[in-house]
Amino acid sequence: MIESVQFRNFKALKDTNLPFERFTLLIGPNGSGKSTAIQALLGAAYSSYSFKEVATAGLDPSQAVEVLFRFAAPFKGLVRQTVWDINRVQVDYRGASGVQLTKELKKEIEQRLGRLKRYSLDPAAIAAPVRLQQSIQLGDAGGGLAAVLDRLRDTEPERFEALNQELSRWLPEFDRFLFHVPADGQRGFMLRTRSGQYSIAAKDLSHGTLLALATMTLAYLPDPPSLLCLEEPDRGIHPRLLREIQDALYRLSYPENYGEKREAVQVLVTTHSPYLLDLYRDHPEQIVVSQKIGNEARFERLSDQPHIEEMLEGATLGEIWYSGILGGVPCEP
Repeated sequence: MIESVQFRNFKALKDTNLPFERFTLLIGPNGSGKSTAIQALLGAAYSSYSFKEVATAGLDPSQAVEVLFRFAAPFKGLVRQTVWDINRVQVDYRGASGVQLTKELKKEIEQRLGRLKRYSLDPAAIAAPVRLQQSIQLGDAGGGLAAVLDRLRDTEPERFEALNQELSRWLPEFDRFLFHVPADGQRGFMLRTRSGQYSIAAKDLSHGTLLALATMTLAYLPDPPSLLCLEEPDRGIHPRLLREIQDALYRLSYPENYGEKREAVQVLVTTHSPYLLDLYRDHPEQIVVSQKIGNEARFERLSDQPHIEEMLEGATLGEIWYSGILGGVPCEP
């Protein structure tokens, strides 16, 4: 598990720390560093990008860009550092007293970070038919959903049936996923209506329905990422479905509460929705506020703000956020 990530000189993240829980909700205005944080996580995990691509504007080339992963149990005290300088990208490890930095330990950490995944779902990608492949995974924008569902039906039938039950609960007008072959070697998906048993092709479904289906499917993947970053899952979703979105994401983060026998997935979600934020009122430790101060973005866990309990009395969390009291809203430079 990741305990926190420290950013230094990575674009607008000049010097700030992003704390992690199993589930972390990142709120803040446009341009406040939310997407940049996800880019930094991916760049550090895969040692990608060049110095010029990630350095804070105006950074002296003699300085470095750094992203430091700090881990919780069972790797407590372990730090993985990615450093970009003008010539190269380098990964180093260091450990606290009692932590042995063996090759096996480093390999395990690299394998976990290699399963970090970012999703920014797009209805057109979700609806598109896909050519069948043995090891296809859900794409960053939700592409390949038809093949993922098809493989789930064939290899994990009980999980696929559970997903159909969720479909009926989320979207009561439908009762089942169906499949069709739009061209040789391709697979597309449809939804069957509860009334009349009509088949509706993915391309004819609403954008909100497609986004909901992709998010729902993420929660039922048999091999989910170790860290899943999801940008604005509330986008295009009716507010009444947001609690279902929350439940799906918690299924990933707290599998033991849903009868799942697998490791917990750390989930990082960004949002601009006060309605989604309201659902986490009782878990301020899971909320991180992103604030732009001048040209610099900073992160602060909501539960660390002074007098947070008093602020939460008598109003919804979304209303309090909208008022500006919590920070993380557009403001004058």
